[in-house]
Amino acid sequence: MKKIMTLLFIGFLTFTINAQEKKVVQKVQDPNAPVFKFDTELIDYGKIDWNSNGVRVFKFTNTGKSPLVISSIKSSCGCTVPKKPTEPIMPGEEGKIEVKYATNRQGGFSKMITVNSNASEPVKRLRIKGIVIKPESAIKKNKPTMSAN
Repeated sequence: MKKIMTLLFIGFLTFTINAQEKKVVQKVQDPNAPVFKFDTELIDYGKIDWNSNGVRVFKFTNTGKSPLVISSIKSSCGCTVPKKPTEPIMPGEEGKIEVKYATNRQGGFSKMITVNSNASEPVKRLRIKGIVIKPESAIKKNKPTMSAN
């Protein structure tokens, strides 16, 4: 009797799990929606000096048929500060997203910037990367000197 009840329970559980159907929602793409066309989606700072200018610009064009409105821009950490355009970008016009990285941190970095908008691709991810190196003068000051005894 226990075996029959166990089998019935497992069968019922399997049936209820399989009965759950995933509802597939296809998003209908608006042919008149704005479209991002970035010059580049990755800015490589390369090797930059400690405390140097960390401002870089992502340039883009709205290649769609309606105004492009950027609702928000978020970075993956507080050391990267993005600045979004305040006005809508009209079809055919260019826009800029300014990104400032805090170069007071030594070492390599790779940060993600997430752009939310009304474009056909509503979430766009941009990246910055590079290596912050200390200037030669700072390295020489911190090096221990060897004395001949």
